[in-house]
Amino acid sequence: MKKIRAAIVGYGNIGHYVLEALQAAPDFEVAGVVRRSGSENRPAELEGYPVVKNIRELTNVDVAVLSTPTRSVEEYAKDILALGIHTVDSFDIHTGIADLRRTLGEVARKHGVVSVISAGWDPGSDSVVRTLLEAIAPKGITYTNFGPGMSMGHTVAVKAVPGVKAALSMTIPTGTGIHRRMVYIELHNGYNFDTVAQAIKQDPYFAHDETHVKLVPSVDALLDMGHGVNLTRKGVSGRTQNQLFEFNMRINNPALTAQVLVCVARAAMRQQPGCYTMPEIPVIDLLPGEREEWISHLV
Repeated sequence: MKKIRAAIVGYGNIGHYVLEALQAAPDFEVAGVVRRSGSENRPAELEGYPVVKNIRELTNVDVAVLSTPTRSVEEYAKDILALGIHTVDSFDIHTGIADLRRTLGEVARKHGVVSVISAGWDPGSDSVVRTLLEAIAPKGITYTNFGPGMSMGHTVAVKAVPGVKAALSMTIPTGTGIHRRMVYIELHNGYNFDTVAQAIKQDPYFAHDETHVKLVPSVDALLDMGHGVNLTRKGVSGRTQNQLFEFNMRINNPALTAQVLVCVARAAMRQQPGCYTMPEIPVIDLLPGEREEWISHLV
């Protein structure tokens, strides 16, 4: 069986776990890792793999797993899709997904490749669960309650605010899909805390939630990659009331995001050119091997 050659673009928290997920997958091989610093200060686990500054330096790449900050996804994806390489990402600004899908769809179709966006666990695998629940209880309300836990996207957004030396954004559920953001920061010398805190609260990641910013001596002392979700739908099937569904998970945030990305990279190889979100992809395409075997096992 010819293995899928995947490049990891970005090697932070998610990129590290993408490497582990690719190593564990029976149908993938690592084509290389793209880092801003290239092979300088190469981590020990990357020995034996090409480590470059630009994906053009790698050969025979089938799919690029974008482990970059959300706000860099569009730029990287456009560039890589134009090379005839599929891309997958975990873009997590919910209000920007539809626009990104249209934009990358045009590029992907032009170059005959596939882009799968927002393929983390939320948006991503949770989106698939919400879609299923909407189908089996067409009338009703779904509440998605995150946490308590570290939000990687929100944390990266805080780190980009001028003056922030280190940051941690915690998501605290208050019920019925409403969340409180607890942001802990260290500051560079010369910056005013109130000014920085206001800039954080005005960022689109935080503007619609209750947000508290606290100055701490050490963010590292607070770090915990754990997260979770409680997804509940109460609705109507046909004319029958009081159908209640609940989905819970407690996870390591970057590890699950990475695993979803790798599954979706596999599925990208099986789609027609264009841009997709996870609810648009057959769930069975996330799995390795032949459909017939999985159907006999799962159905």
